[in-house]
Amino acid sequence: MEDFFHGSVLCHIISLLLFTQLPTGGFAQEFTVIAPPDPIVAVLGGEVLLPCRVSPAMSAEDMELRWFRSKFSEAVFIYQDRLEQKEEQMAPYAGRTSLVRDLLIQGEAAVRIQNVNVSDNGLYTCFFRKGGFYEEASLELKVAEPFFPQASPWKVAFLVSLTVLVILLLGAGCYTKREHSMKMQEMGEKETLCQTSEQDRQTKEEVLKDAAKLQEELERRKSAYLAAWRKAQLYADWRKEEFQAWPVTLDPGSAHSDLVISHEKTSVTLKASCVNSEDTFSVLGFEGITSGRCYWEVEIRDGDQSEWTLGVCGEGVNRKGWYIESPDKGFWVVGRFEKGYCACTLPQTLLSFMQAPHPRLRVGVFLDHKEGDISFYNMTDGSHIFSFPQASFSGTLFPYFMISSEDVSLTVCPKVEGSEGLPVALSNLSLEEPVSLPGAGFSSGSGADGLPGAESPLLPCSPEAVSP
Repeated sequence: MEDFFHGSVLCHIISLLLFTQLPTGGFAQEFTVIAPPDPIVAVLGGEVLLPCRVSPAMSAEDMELRWFRSKFSEAVFIYQDRLEQKEEQMAPYAGRTSLVRDLLIQGEAAVRIQNVNVSDNGLYTCFFRKGGFYEEASLELKVAEPFFPQASPWKVAFLVSLTVLVILLLGAGCYTKREHSMKMQEMGEKETLCQTSEQDRQTKEEVLKDAAKLQEELERRKSAYLAAWRKAQLYADWRKEEFQAWPVTLDPGSAHSDLVISHEKTSVTLKASCVNSEDTFSVLGFEGITSGRCYWEVEIRDGDQSEWTLGVCGEGVNRKGWYIESPDKGFWVVGRFEKGYCACTLPQTLLSFMQAPHPRLRVGVFLDHKEGDISFYNMTDGSHIFSFPQASFSGTLFPYFMISSEDVSLTVCPKVEGSEGLPVALSNLSLEEPVSLPGAGFSSGSGADGLPGAESPLLPCSPEAVSP
């Protein structure tokens, strides 16, 4: 019996020793997960770290780590089996998260979120699991505007309050200044009412107001003219100041055989026997124009019932037989046809005149080779007729004349100094002096760059051209 007792005690001792020598890996070691107690502030568009750690300190390399939003399934980042797991990750965080592994062996882990956006704002939970034991902790992320980079909430609140305070102070200052100005103005008006009667005050105010408006309008139109005279459809005498008179002589060698050129080479007519021909009868100026700004005047006699055109054409254009004159063919001309006065565009543009163009019509051709501007003016009254859209000239241009009726003649006018035939008030006008602007109507064709005659600087009138 005694031997049995000693044997039983010995077995218990051996079992106890064996039990104490068993490995402890199969049992989970308890720990606590700790997250920052204060909200983490991130700058919109920047990056931020969401840190967590275990206590007591131990290696987290073999743990399962998970950061998620309100639900366990809303995974922001998952680390398991020492690898990042992307199967359960929420789509908005794909490609924007990574794990900071530097201190995993010490039990510290952090998830980096890049390109922070507004939807990242809110609560997060970090979850640590080892074996069958797990713990979690919550932390808060606040997304701020770039104006407050890496600022704590109290700093943001302070800056916002300071900004509001400054705005209120400025508003109060402006209001005080305005009230003071209004009071001073009221005192001045009362003093004025004491010095004169209401009737005299109103009369003087109207006179001064009208004079100021008139002077302001003149200055505005004068400034517009000086700043952009090339595009402005002005009266011809003002435009002539910027252009050089071009001595045009007709070139018999370029004339159709049925045209008659005068001895002075300044006038052209058509032989009577060729009226029914299907040819186009044209002649060019002798000298071509390659640069600069120039103008010349042409007088048309008995042209209100005949067909003719004048203007410019490019070098080497086709003038054989019958042809159509248009800018795409190298012709920039105006004239008269069966339908009336027209600019040779595609389609043709009907023209109107302030004064009836008969029995004589004097047309001024103004050419700015560099700016690609060709404009026509009625030199009888100085009004604008038509301007072609801006073109790009790379070669030589020649004065162009065409007639198809025997009872009409085109004559190049000699160079005339001054503004003969134009309104006296305009001819003697000084741009430096205030004037009374006329109120008469003004007729004009279509303008380059879409500028109608009604919008011309220094011209108060506004009739419209007729277009087909």
